[in-house]
Amino acid sequence: MNKRNADLQARQTVRLLLLLALCLALSACTGGKRPGGLGINDGQLAPCPDSPNCVSSRAADGDQQIAPLALQAPTELAWEKVKTTIAALPRTQIISQTSDYLHAEFRSAVFGFVDDLELHLLPAERIIEVRSASRRGTYDFGVNRKRLEELREKLRADETIR
Repeated sequence: MNKRNADLQARQTVRLLLLLALCLALSACTGGKRPGGLGINDGQLAPCPDSPNCVSSRAADGDQQIAPLALQAPTELAWEKVKTTIAALPRTQIISQTSDYLHAEFRSAVFGFVDDLELHLLPAERIIEVRSASRRGTYDFGVNRKRLEELREKLRADETIR
């Protein structure tokens, strides 16, 4: 291969990579539409889809199952602390909240992919049911579980939960 052909091939490769990066960035910017079915339906959070990019304290599947948050502090104080802790996390936006429900969106640092976190306070049981799911893709590489476990550790550290 002569130098001219090598230069041409290198330019084409760079253009292709730039085009691919642009397409990926543009698709990530949309974050995906907010999924339907979020919220409390029939007294509980929606089940996880069949894909492995979701964790829920109500899931029966071991790969999707995660423990609920067990309250240690008084219920109202704990609920307020949970909400303020989530609101302080980077790239997080609280979308809706009521006296027993919270929906927050998390954006990934690099491509801006959106994950939906839902919490359902059950005062009589002194727990908060949790559900976190990615909007795009099939795999989340454990991001939703890791985020919830990090939240759990922060809340344990200040004795909000057990």
